[in-house]
This record gives sequence, C-alpha cells and structure tokens, in this order.
Amino acid sequence: MCGRFDQNDISRGTLAAFGWADAAWHGAAAPTRNAAPGSRRAVLHRHGGAPRLDELYWGYRPDWAAGRVPLAYQARLEKVHGGYWCRLLEHGRALVPVNGWYEWTGAKGARQPWHIHRRDGQPFLLLALASFEAVQHHPAEAGFVLLTAEAGAGLVDLHDRRPLVLAAADAAAWLDPALSGRQAARLAAVLALGAEHFAWHPVSADLQHEVAPPPVQLGLPL
Repeated sequence: MCGRFDQNDISRGTLAAFGWADAAWHGAAAPTRNAAPGSRRAVLHRHGGAPRLDELYWGYRPDWAAGRVPLAYQARLEKVHGGYWCRLLEHGRALVPVNGWYEWTGAKGARQPWHIHRRDGQPFLLLALASFEAVQHHPAEAGFVLLTAEAGAGLVDLHDRRPLVLAAADAAAWLDPALSGRQAARLAAVLALGAEHFAWHPVSADLQHEVAPPPVQLGLPL
C-alpha cells in the first residue's frame, strides 16, 4: 500500500532521466530514505504548461471535510471518479519521483519491512493526486496522495495493494491537461508497470540508515 517511500535522490540529474531537467524548483525537501505521511516531499506537476517541482504535504483533506473524515494518504484508483477525488483527477494529477517504497510483513510486534525497487536500480515515478492551493497557510489542503490499485500476481504476498508506477513517457501523458480524468485513470489502469519490473529485499527497522543487501525474492517469481 506504500506507507513509506524512499526519496533519497531528487537531484536535477535524476529528474533529467524523466525529461524534467528544466523543471522550476519550489521548496527544499531534503532527500530521505524514509519519507513518512505528514512530511513534505518533492512532487512533479505542470503549472501553466511548464514543468515544476513543488514541496507538498503528504496527506490531503478538503476544507469541507475537516472534522468529518481523516486525512487521506492514498487514493484507490477504482474510486477516483467519485465526488471526493474527481476534481483532483481532472486538475491535480502529479508524480512523485522515488527510489523505492516499503511494505511490511509478519505478525504485529515482529513486522519485517521490505524495500521494493526497480530491478534495473533506476528511480521511478509514483502516480499522485494533488491540490496545490493554499500551500503556505493550509498544508493539508495543499497536499498529495499516492494512487493505488490491487497488487495482483507477484506483489500480493507483500501487500494486497500497490502504488501505481508508469514509464517516463506514459507519466508525461498522465500529466497532459488535454487528457480527461477518465482517460487518465484508464491510462493508469492499463499501462502501470507490473511486478516483473520490480524486486525487493528485507531491510532493518531503521529505514533511514539502511544499507541495502542484494535483492532477494519473497518466494514467488516476479
């Protein structure tokens, strides 16, 4: 489900791999291997047609829902057409550049974290929905959520849901304002990278200072 992610490299060199080297930067989110909900993270989007990187709060709740529903940190792809998310699906599509994400397995009190990453070791882009309003004064209203779907074969032993990842060219299409929300959701469903693109290995509970061992599988072929 992606309760934490690894965003340890947000340099221009990394963004160049996605064709975003010329993005305007706003904010100064420090690289971290352990980005948690409620922190402020680097998010890519288009502003006035130009590429831009903003530092946004990980979490979202519209003003009208304050006191009625908790903050959200993920949004289910199958529910994004509903009234709660449809505005962001139309006008708030975004990307979060990461080096990996984490899932946990095992019994409560003995949970084992796993680092999931691309097999080729390259950074990648998580699909997100974001509100860029009131950035300075109401951070939870200017926040983002990660888009998730059912994990499917290969990743299901780690969690029954997964964040959605697109190749760079498809991610650029996700941000195209000419694409309707319904078309964007369809693109995400059809073109999201499958489990065969990823590997994972166990890490210590101290995610921030983890030195990654060689990747191992969880007993299932990818």
